[in-house]
Amino acid sequence: MEDQSTPEPPGERRSGRIGIGLALDSVHFKILDVLRAQGRISVAALADRVGVSRANAYTRLEALRADGVINGFSARVDHSRIGLEICALIFVTVRQELWKQFRTALAQMPEVEYCAVTTGQHDAMIQIRVADVSAVHRLVTDRLSTIPAVRATETVIILDEVLRRPYVLPSVPRPTDAAPGTPQDTPGASRFGMTRFIRAAEGRADLQRASEPEE
Repeated sequence: MEDQSTPEPPGERRSGRIGIGLALDSVHFKILDVLRAQGRISVAALADRVGVSRANAYTRLEALRADGVINGFSARVDHSRIGLEICALIFVTVRQELWKQFRTALAQMPEVEYCAVTTGQHDAMIQIRVADVSAVHRLVTDRLSTIPAVRATETVIILDEVLRRPYVLPSVPRPTDAAPGTPQDTPGASRFGMTRFIRAAEGRADLQRASEPEE
């Protein structure tokens, strides 16, 4: 089966495209979807699941890796099986002039699984995994609170992790995957969810004619 990817004009790089000259299409996203559940699947099995030849699957997989769309593979661990029963979120208010100190201190805490800078009442959110609630208390009061960069914290214990995906994929149909007969086929129209948008340049003439009184 031949590669159906669309060549990209030289020198251009757009969102949703991989830099070696191939546009991300439905087959690339099928590959990513399969890898999300089975990261160690063989190329032969991957090709069968996606519905392309083995050579095609291998070429696309290597392209995704070469461009950094896939930036690595890792094991998923059941934290409760290794003794980390408690997951908590800690919202932190940071002294703005001491962000560098805050980042450096977090890097020295092996309990921290994830940290993000946020908008809203707090400046950052930390996700930690520890053995018990007392370990959460010790981390907050004995370690975080002693960092000069930390002005205040608010802790939330996670009771149940309902859903966790390794990564998410676009849910809105891509233009190249739209079914025939949809508004996507209308010149100047695009589709986002269930709403149809018409670009001003192409749709202005039609709108003007529709607004003119009939003779």
